[in-house]
Amino acid sequence: SILTLKFKPMSFRSRFALFACVLFTFSALSGQEKTKDLHMMILEGIEDWHIPGMTAIVVQNGEVVFSEVYGVTHVGSKTPVNRETLFNMGSTTKAMVAMALGILVDQGKLQWTDRVRKHLPEFQLSDPYITEEARVQDLLTHNLGIAGADMLWFLDSVSTTQTLKRFALAPKDYPLRGGFQYNNLMYVAAGEVIHSVSGMPWSEFVKKHLFEPLEMERTVARASDIFKAGNYVTPYYYTSEEGYIEVPHNLSDQIGAAGMIWTCTADIEHYLQMLAGKGVYKGKIILKPETFQYLFEPQTLIPRASFYPTQALTQPNWTSYSLGWFQHDYRGEKLDFHTGSIGGLVAIAGVIHEKNTAVYFLANRDHAELRHAFMYKALDLWAFEDGGRPWHKEIYALYEGLQKENTDNEMALVEKRVQNTRPSMPLSAYSGTYTHPMLGSAVVRNTPSSLQVRFNDFLGYGLEHWHYDTFRSSEKDNFQQRPVFNFTLGAEGQIKAMDAFGETFTKIKP
Repeated sequence: SILTLKFKPMSFRSRFALFACVLFTFSALSGQEKTKDLHMMILEGIEDWHIPGMTAIVVQNGEVVFSEVYGVTHVGSKTPVNRETLFNMGSTTKAMVAMALGILVDQGKLQWTDRVRKHLPEFQLSDPYITEEARVQDLLTHNLGIAGADMLWFLDSVSTTQTLKRFALAPKDYPLRGGFQYNNLMYVAAGEVIHSVSGMPWSEFVKKHLFEPLEMERTVARASDIFKAGNYVTPYYYTSEEGYIEVPHNLSDQIGAAGMIWTCTADIEHYLQMLAGKGVYKGKIILKPETFQYLFEPQTLIPRASFYPTQALTQPNWTSYSLGWFQHDYRGEKLDFHTGSIGGLVAIAGVIHEKNTAVYFLANRDHAELRHAFMYKALDLWAFEDGGRPWHKEIYALYEGLQKENTDNEMALVEKRVQNTRPSMPLSAYSGTYTHPMLGSAVVRNTPSSLQVRFNDFLGYGLEHWHYDTFRSSEKDNFQQRPVFNFTLGAEGQIKAMDAFGETFTKIKP
C-alpha cells in the first residue's frame, strides 16, 4: 500500500521564521573561521605596529575560544614568547585592586561608602572637606576632585607612605565628584586601605584572594619580583628612524596598586573565565553576585575630551567609569574595558557581560594600538557573530593621524626656537639646588660643555641650550621625550627658579 501524507500550508510567519533560522545557520561563523580571521588580523597588526611579542586571549561562556602567543621576549635574544611569559598588566591592574576591596566588602570588613579616614586615618588631601568626605569607592572613580600627580613617581622612588604624604600637596582641581581626571595616586591609597583593613599588603592580599583561587601561579603583584620569576618580556619603543629602542623596566612598586601586576597567558585565561563567569571560577565564588555587579555599575560620566580616540570609530552614546573599568555602549551592549600603558608595555582587557565574552591583550611595544583593534574584532566575532569590520586598518589610520599631530607639535616647537641667542648668565650661575614642595629637589650642575639636572638623585637629564634662558634635554628619556627647562631671573638678576614638567622648582642655594 501507499502511505499518503498531507501537509497543511505554512503561514507567512512560519515560513519567515524557518527562513531566518536557515539564514542564521549558514551565516554564523564557525570557531575555526573566527580564529583564522582574528589570527590574520593580528599578524598584519604585528607587522604594522612592529610588536616584538604579544599574547591575545578570548573567553566565552567559560571556555577559552582563542589563546595565542606571538613573537619574542627580547629582540636581541629572539627568545620566543610562551604561555608562561610574564607581561605587565599596567592599569588593568586597577580592576584587581577594586575586586580586592570587593572581597573585603564580602567579608564584612568595610563598605563602599565608608569614609577613607575610617580605615586610613593618616589619609590627607590638600582640601580639608574632600579629605573628610572621601569614601572608599571614591578612590576608584577618578572624580574625587584632586589633580593627578604622576610626576611624584616619575621623578622619585620613595616609599608608598612618603609618596602619599607628598600627594597631600596636590591641588584641588574641581569640586568633589564634580568632574573626571584620571588619577593613579588614588589607587595607591586604595592599596593602603586594603593593607589597613586586612592586615596584609595589597600585593599579598590579591595573591591570597585572587591569584591563588584563580590558579594564577605565575602572576606577581610586585614588578621587582619578575627577575626572580624569570621568563618575562623586555619593554620597547619603536621609531622608523631608530628601530626598536629597549627601555628599562619600570619598577615603581611604590605605586604598584595603580599598575604593577605582571601576568601570563595561562593565568589570564583563568582570570577571564572568572570575569565571563560573573565572579565565579570552577564553581568557586570569588565575589558575591551583588558585589561583582556593583564593580561594573557606572559611577562617573566621562566627557568626550577625556575618553579614548577610538570613540571616533565606535561613536558611543555615553561614556563612563565604574570601579576600575572604562565603559561605553557598543552595538547595543555595555562594554567594560581598560587599557594599561607603562614604558614600552601595553595591555587591554574587555568584557561584555550580557554576551559572557571577555578578552585580553598584552604586548611589549609602547602604545601598540593593535590592542584596541583586537578587542573590538574579537568581540565582533564571538559576541556578535560578525567579523567584517576592518578594525586594524581603521585604528591604524586613526593613530597615524594622531602621530602626525605629535610630529607637527614638535616641528612647531622647533620653528619657535629663536636662533643665535645666549643664556642671560654664565652657565655656572644656573648651578645649584632647586626645590618643589611636592616633587622634591633638583640639582643642576655645570659641566665643561653643558648643564645637567638630576631630580631626587633618581632621574637625570643632560641639557643643551635652546634659546635665551631655556634649555632642552639633549637626548630622549625613558619616555621618549625631550623635556624643556626654562630658568627665570629674579629682580637682582640672579637665577631664582626653574620651570620643568609644568611645575616651578625654586632655587634655594647655589
